[in-house]
Amino acid sequence: MKHTFKKNERLCSLKVIDTLFDRKNSANEGVFSYPMRVVFQPKESTDTDSTTQVLFSVPKRQFKHAVDRNLIRRRMREAYRLNKSMLNAHFNIAFIYIGKTIEEYKAIEKGMKSALKKINA
Repeated sequence: MKHTFKKNERLCSLKVIDTLFDRKNSANEGVFSYPMRVVFQPKESTDTDSTTQVLFSVPKRQFKHAVDRNLIRRRMREAYRLNKSMLNAHFNIAFIYIGKTIEEYKAIEKGMKSALKKINA
């Protein structure tokens, strides 16, 4: 499997994002894996675009400088790109960074691996 992260793998649809974060929807599940929280929803088999789509979020309240937010987002994307082959089904996933400090790449990758394992379970 190629380790790529293309445009069609990014979650851009506002409608899908709203349903992903809708607290009333029981199909949405959440996983905590430090330094991130993961919200995911299985994709229906009737969807024409049958790839897993992901969203990465870093709070502006915690990290005031865009440089810091971009660094964390890049590290999360890279960790996902290299480990996305661990997923067996198709999902809509949101990775939300909850750490208080900028973590090293190894810590983010460890959290990403454990989150992807929990999603598959």
